Amino acid sequence: MKATYESVYNLPATSFTVRRFEEKYFSAPYHFHPELELTFIIKGAGKRYVGGRIDDYDAGDLVLLGENLPHCWKTELVDDTEVNSISMVVHFNRDFLGTNFFTIPEMKRISKLLHLSKNGLYFTPETACEIGKSMEALVQEQNTVARIGLFLNILDRLSFSTDFKVLEQQNLYEHISVVEREKINKVSAFIVDHFQKPITIEEAASLVHLSPHAFCKYFKKVTRKTFMETVIDYRIDFATQRLCDTDLPVTQIAFESGFADLSNFYRTFKKRKQLSPLAYRKVFLNADAALGI
Repeated sequence: MKATYESVYNLPATSFTVRRFEEKYFSAPYHFHPELELTFIIKGAGKRYVGGRIDDYDAGDLVLLGENLPHCWKTELVDDTEVNSISMVVHFNRDFLGTNFFTIPEMKRISKLLHLSKNGLYFTPETACEIGKSMEALVQEQNTVARIGLFLNILDRLSFSTDFKVLEQQNLYEHISVVEREKINKVSAFIVDHFQKPITIEEAASLVHLSPHAFCKYFKKVTRKTFMETVIDYRIDFATQRLCDTDLPVTQIAFESGFADLSNFYRTFKKRKQLSPLAYRKVFLNADAALGI
């Protein structure tokens, strides 16, 4: 899989797109586009990838993504006999209402919201449930002028919310050129699709037509991490979620996360998290118990 540029098609006489998707599994690959994106998950569960971050998602997931921030949702526990994944998605350009619309004083909060979205924003359940209902109305609205009003109302309510988390603390994609972004996205997509398997620098370098040595220098210059550090970040993030969300044995989680050697997994995990895998799981479960979860 490579990071694909997605061309978002606007219907005639519309300035932004609103779609509802019903699929057996979310089929969009790891991709990016110049439009901002607001996505609400009605049905489905699995892993959400935004930039270099992995998170679990399930029904009620609401995310606002800025321009050219690569992302995808991967569905888990698919039942081939039914629709497993339903979402509502809005794509829009920052200037969809005119070049200067969001610079007027009344739009100050929304302008700030759109600026923050460059790092990806996840809205927690209370806000997500409220906005999800409004997005359903937006999907069903046929009057184009009324749709603009509904969408502005959604953005306005989100701009008042403090009920969100920033997904990508440091957006590596914001200041790099289009050519560099396309190269890094190819490699990032390769990592997303293969970090659970054996993976080599040579394979990644071939995607962007560089020698392994030149690729290593290029990748670190752009991302400020080595290629293998980035792969390990994905593996540890994945393992951490499996430790917290399942009761699977540590050995199985290590191999599912892409580690071929158990002692290396223990050593790497403890170095990154300052706790052994079992101790980390215990701390997480005790925290949940204290909160009554």
